[in-house]
Amino acid sequence: MNKSLIGQWRTNFVTGLAILLPAIASVVLLAWSFKKIAEITDVLLFLLPARLTHRNGGEGEIYWYWSLLALVLAVLLISIAGKLTRYYIGKKMIELLDHGLLRVPLLNKIYLTIKQVNQAFTSNKSTFKQVVLVEFPQPGNRSVGFVTGEQNGAFHQGNSKTLSVFIPTTPNPTSGFLILVPESEVTKLDMSVADGIKFIVSLGAIPPELTGPPSRGVLEAPGYSKGELQVSSSSSSSSS
Repeated sequence: MNKSLIGQWRTNFVTGLAILLPAIASVVLLAWSFKKIAEITDVLLFLLPARLTHRNGGEGEIYWYWSLLALVLAVLLISIAGKLTRYYIGKKMIELLDHGLLRVPLLNKIYLTIKQVNQAFTSNKSTFKQVVLVEFPQPGNRSVGFVTGEQNGAFHQGNSKTLSVFIPTTPNPTSGFLILVPESEVTKLDMSVADGIKFIVSLGAIPPELTGPPSRGVLEAPGYSKGELQVSSSSSSSSS
């Protein structure tokens, strides 16, 4: 009887944990993000006396509602700055700021790098163009990656195109490896970029959905059941 009750309790606990864990993790992540962002946006309240915005007469932590007000103020200021860039005076201000930062030694290198990365991820063109399979990290192993561009010049190898492929880590896809692979050694997958990211974040637990009916030259990937994942060989597509 006792073993039966313990077994039922354990089953109920594991089930409840599986249901509530995503919600709890989301709340914790949201609170952590708010705290980190607030450390930056709280500076906007520098004109207000600390004894008004902080606990213990200005010696303790800032009140949460003042941090929330600072965050809203930051959002409004960013929106106003974005609105101004649509007009001539706003564009000239951005040009002057850009020119000034690029003239400061050391800071100009950091600013230019951040600006280029920001433009790459905020432009209308998608940074990730195609989900692919590449042989990585060693022969015989396959990794899911994203084609980010076609390389020319020093990276060009013979008649074959050289592709830059980003291979994200799992479950955190914000870091990873950048490799250069000949196009002939890249296997293109018949899935969207969003499905590829979900596949990586879920540790492969969420199978990608098919983007359309099977087409000519589409093959099943090794290790997947029929209908879960389809790949098209780049060599087959080029020859056809």
